[in-house]
Amino acid sequence: MITGIGALTPLGNTAPATWEAMLAGRSGVGTITAFDATGFSTTIAAEVKGFDPAGLLPVKRLNRSSRCTQLAIAAAREALADAGLGPTLEGTEAAVVLNSAVSGFPEIEEAVHVLGERGARYVSPSFVASALTNMAACEVAIDLGVHGWVNASALACASGTHALLEARRLLLDGDADVVVAGGADAAITPVMFGGLTAMRGLSTSNGCPQEASRPFDAGRNGFVFGEGAVVFILERLSDARARGARAYAEVSGGAMTADAFHIVAPEPAGTYAAQAITKALGKARLDPSDVELVCAHGTSTKANDKTETAAIHQAFGAHAAALAVTAPKSMAGHLIGAAGALGALVCVRAIAESAVPPTINYNDPDPECDLDYVPNQARAMAVRHAVTNAFGFGGQNCVVAFSAV
Repeated sequence: MITGIGALTPLGNTAPATWEAMLAGRSGVGTITAFDATGFSTTIAAEVKGFDPAGLLPVKRLNRSSRCTQLAIAAAREALADAGLGPTLEGTEAAVVLNSAVSGFPEIEEAVHVLGERGARYVSPSFVASALTNMAACEVAIDLGVHGWVNASALACASGTHALLEARRLLLDGDADVVVAGGADAAITPVMFGGLTAMRGLSTSNGCPQEASRPFDAGRNGFVFGEGAVVFILERLSDARARGARAYAEVSGGAMTADAFHIVAPEPAGTYAAQAITKALGKARLDPSDVELVCAHGTSTKANDKTETAAIHQAFGAHAAALAVTAPKSMAGHLIGAAGALGALVCVRAIAESAVPPTINYNDPDPECDLDYVPNQARAMAVRHAVTNAFGFGGQNCVVAFSAV
């Protein structure tokens, strides 16, 4: 059961601000400020704006922590407060599952630069620890006083979604009473953009940043790289009710499959993505016709959007035409390790508030993408059951189902 939500995204520095921006159909994409992108074919990104970590942590901890870690800590604190817990979890059987995909990338890039320019003696003593994938999870555990399970997994773009499945397992197995779970990433750097440019995966719509991310639209030309953190508090329903907590929605089931096809391209038929959806529904004991909403992976690349549409058709059959399918990356960009967690936020808030955010920049329908993508305007509608898709590089498909309490 989800009882708390925290978020720092390109759309807002709290979960409510992020949700309000999505319902309003606002874009968080703009010209890169993290580095000088002059000469790059892509000069736009979805950055978290106005976040000042100076007052977040003591100076020593601040200096040893990455931006990814700082975003995760801020989101975790918000989630804990939203759940009516804290300010720490000392004395509680608690766990942390905080996943990332590229969390150490900026630190590695900076250390290599320092090594080449100044020599080994100038590499920061905090470099190795700050660059490790598990460090955001460990720093959140330190911050909140968590002494139970502390997990960090890297599943590329499916990382944040997988965290919720692991959190659910810990609760069901009795290994924790409270789990802090989600995803975080922050790697808007020159080398990252150089590599993604070489892959030809990024949108080059530099002249109109807010229109660059256009999932399922015929004019889509690549994804918009972003950063952020989305964190949830999960508890067993009985525990949440016993303390009178608000429950947003239940994580009712989920599943993973592997394309085993290519390191970046999806399996073209969508066979294994569809299997992940079907298995997730089975775990949640849902019939396809029970679902009202799909939060799409929807990257705004030609191959992904076409394949995901095919997978939804395969998994839902005739009911696919009745689904609302929304793509938050149209507004927030691709938050990489936090992307799946943002999709979960959409499902959870849609269930709680009977409202579905739009897929913005949807102006020219693609005949191969023929579902109801909630174009350009939010929609008031009752949502009892929703699923979110996350399809990571390497072919890792993770789907989570959510249900009203």
